[in-house]
Amino acid sequence: MSAAPPDSDSPVAAIVDEAITSRRSIRAFLPTEIPRADIEALLAVAARAPSGTNIQPWRVTVLTGESLLQLSEKILAAHDHPDSQTLHIEEYPYYPSKWVSPYIERRRKVGWDLYGLLGLGREDKAGMHAQHGRNYAFFDAPVGLMFTIDRVLELGSWLDYGMFLEAFMVAARGRGLDTCPQAAFNRFHKIIGDHIGMPAEQTFVCGMSLGYADPSRVENSLVTDREPVERFARFMA
Repeated sequence: MSAAPPDSDSPVAAIVDEAITSRRSIRAFLPTEIPRADIEALLAVAARAPSGTNIQPWRVTVLTGESLLQLSEKILAAHDHPDSQTLHIEEYPYYPSKWVSPYIERRRKVGWDLYGLLGLGREDKAGMHAQHGRNYAFFDAPVGLMFTIDRVLELGSWLDYGMFLEAFMVAARGRGLDTCPQAAFNRFHKIIGDHIGMPAEQTFVCGMSLGYADPSRVENSLVTDREPVERFARFMA
């Protein structure tokens, strides 16, 4: 017996689609606290993400209150140090060492679109530095999450980890919450590792801010473009 075709008009499909398509990287949050039980529920949902042979490679440290503020202060101090670029190096390359088209154009566009909303010109290096530093204040979110993975695991587990992160962000949207996944933290993995007590056998993956978006902030009006399906997909029969 063949399976029934998917019903794109079903209420469930509409809810899932809305949770996925409404997800954006929020860069200004309200101070509204998120109960621990709600965060645990999100993590439990995200843990249903697939992973090869069910090894579930994700490890998560949740920061709130003083632990969040203290880490923010440590990283902001390092970010503002004049030798920050040489003192703090990513443990793994998140972005390509050589940018090519069309990726460089997409990267530039989102950057200049954000700076344009904030009134930052191309020569305003101090303003850009300060805006980048907003990452390390978790964009004022009440919750920060630090994601780590065991070093013994290989590339496939990193792919699995991406599905876990996406599941967490979609589950958050389903509850009216917002997120910002942040590779900006990666340069400061040693500071983060010391702060959260990360074991030597683990590697830092990325950070994430969690909370409610501040609707009054102009940076949250940014909606990034997506390529149409015909530009990235091929159908073969």
